[in-house]
Amino acid sequence: MQVGTRGSNLAMVQTKSIITSLSKLTDEKIDVNVVKTTGDKIKDSQLYDIDTKGIFTKELDRAVLEEEVDFAVHSLKDLPSELDDELEIVAVPPRESPHDVLISPYQWDALPEGATLGTSSIRREAFCRYHHKDVDIKPIRGNIDTRIKKITSGEYQATLLAEAGLNRLGLTEHLRERFSLDYMTPAAGQGALAVIARKDSSKKNILKALNHKDSYQEIMAEKKVLEVLGVGCQWPLGVCARVQEDELKLQAILLTPKGELLSKHSMSGPVNQAEAIGLEIAKRMGEDCQ
Repeated sequence: MQVGTRGSNLAMVQTKSIITSLSKLTDEKIDVNVVKTTGDKIKDSQLYDIDTKGIFTKELDRAVLEEEVDFAVHSLKDLPSELDDELEIVAVPPRESPHDVLISPYQWDALPEGATLGTSSIRREAFCRYHHKDVDIKPIRGNIDTRIKKITSGEYQATLLAEAGLNRLGLTEHLRERFSLDYMTPAAGQGALAVIARKDSSKKNILKALNHKDSYQEIMAEKKVLEVLGVGCQWPLGVCARVQEDELKLQAILLTPKGELLSKHSMSGPVNQAEAIGLEIAKRMGEDCQ
């Protein structure tokens, strides 16, 4: 089998974890095909200034469509809300932490006034405004290692990252503070991986064995909110579902880029109603924004 992935350290670690799991299910040899995406080539601008969908995924998806690879591994939050008609998410492995975390020599409440905070996420920037943080927000790009070095070197005083990436790369010693899901609600799919394949792939049954039911239901609820609201990386939307026993709780918050609250809702229900819960939350948020 051939698997497509981005070439960053994190992408490679994520893909190797999938290969390790697959090796327990099949004797097939699995080769890695590294694909450079549009997002990997752009280093000097805020992501939300770039008007393109699937900036980190479309080249990989094209490789799957053209059968250059059998499947691709994505960070789920990079996926556009709608996939190509010939593709599907065949598996969502067990989800890592969805939390955002602070990387800084300072605690969040002790950040000096005017401290330089690096982020290229409109959601994280809006949450800083929402919580009235007096910081100087500047773009920061590069892989996780690069961003951490920009903090330790003093180029920036702080940055916000996904805890999942630190966990997967073994970099948790740099974690200064973890934010609650209510205080800094993550992007849809944060902490989760998506295994993408053609709908007609002969490998689907093997790949589907990687699926983790609760993680899959969480991201289905979150993606439904994105899909119905029609917002992507150009809008500050935080949305997160968590499954406990047989109940799914979904919370979502939509801000303006300046951090003003537009809508905030939460709802709980049976796990098997995940997409219906996402649809109801999206409808309520849509009504708030009319």
